Order: sequence, then C-alpha cells, then structure tokens
Amino acid sequence: MGKMHIQEYGDPKASIVLIQMVDDHDLELMEKEVAAIEATTSFPFRLITIKVNHWNDDLSPWGCQPVFGNVPFAGKAEKTMQEVLLLTENKDKTYLIGGYSLSGLFALWIAGRTDRFVGVAAASPSIWFPDFIPYMRENPLRAEHIYLSLGDREERSKNPLMSKVALRIREAEVLLQEEGKNCILEWNEGNHFKNPDLRTARAFAWTIEETQKKEK
Repeated sequence: MGKMHIQEYGDPKASIVLIQMVDDHDLELMEKEVAAIEATTSFPFRLITIKVNHWNDDLSPWGCQPVFGNVPFAGKAEKTMQEVLLLTENKDKTYLIGGYSLSGLFALWIAGRTDRFVGVAAASPSIWFPDFIPYMRENPLRAEHIYLSLGDREERSKNPLMSKVALRIREAEVLLQEEGKNCILEWNEGNHFKNPDLRTARAFAWTIEETQKKEK
C-alpha cells in the first residue's frame, strides 16, 4: 500500500472514531459527507480517511481476474489491514469502519478478521466479489452493528458477476441476521454512482446511532 496518506475530520477528541478507505474522488466529496453525518447524528465523532493508492489491489481480499477493463485484483487487503490496525490501538475509543464500493467490501472483510471494530458501514459494497459470501460464512463478522445498502439499479449491470450484487447482499443480510447481528439493508434510488458521499454518510450515521444505543 505504501505510506499512508491520512486526513482527519470532525472532533479530534471524540470517543467515536470512524475509519474510511478513500480515493481522490471520495476526498473531493468528504466535506459534504462529514456535514451529512453531523446533520444526522448528535454524537461527536472523529473521521479518519486513509488514501488508497492502488484501489483494486490494496482493498481486495484475494486475487481476482479483471471484472471490468483489464485491471486485475491483486488481493493485498491483508497488508492494508496491518496498517489500518495501527490507527485503532486506543482501547478507550469506539472504532467503526466503513466505505463505499470496494472500500465497503474491505470494511466487511476486515470485520471478519479482527474484533477491533464494533460497527461496519458498508455502502454499496462490492459484495459481488467472487467467493465473498462463503468467506463470511467461514469468518463470522466480529462487529455487532452492520449497515448494508445498495442502489436499486445496481444489479442491472451488463457484467455477469456484478449483476449478482443484489442477490449477494440479500444473502449477506440473511446470514448476518441468522448470526444474531444488528443488521440493516437499505435500498437507495439509482445506480452505483449516485450520491456515494450521502450514502456513506447515511451508513456511518446509522452505525453511530446503533452503537451508542447499545452503550446507554
């Protein structure tokens, strides 16, 4: 992944810490996302973004042939996870991880590998990724609160793998509920590229609220 480029938003002293893997496009929308989270929850939070240099490589849990274009997935999520965990060592903080698209998939994946995160905010995650549902069955998520969402037009992709995304996310919801997780699946209007910042904000806000409900 190389040297992490980190930016922080929100209240630096907040006990709730959100972590989101981002690319340049996400960073352009980050102020809007943070404002939308603040408008939806009254709890103070600190949001740490980690810039991903090689999106398909650094966030994919295992190798995969190109799904669109000719860019394969190198499966370097394990290495990325080691760097992310360095930011979550303060035991007095409540850590949530989330993101959009492949970043949302990474958030779900890492919650099956570590108990550092109490909540996952997976907005339109790339849950079509090959063999991911079997991974979730074999590695139950250790987070307690899991938010899933998808655009209602995302399954209309001409790509045969990506067109299975709605089927896969419903399978994930059933699996998580069977495991006793506090899980919600929300449907957004539009395709994968509509309002990623607002969808991610909604995901984080729900997860914050649910986490704090539990602590009261």
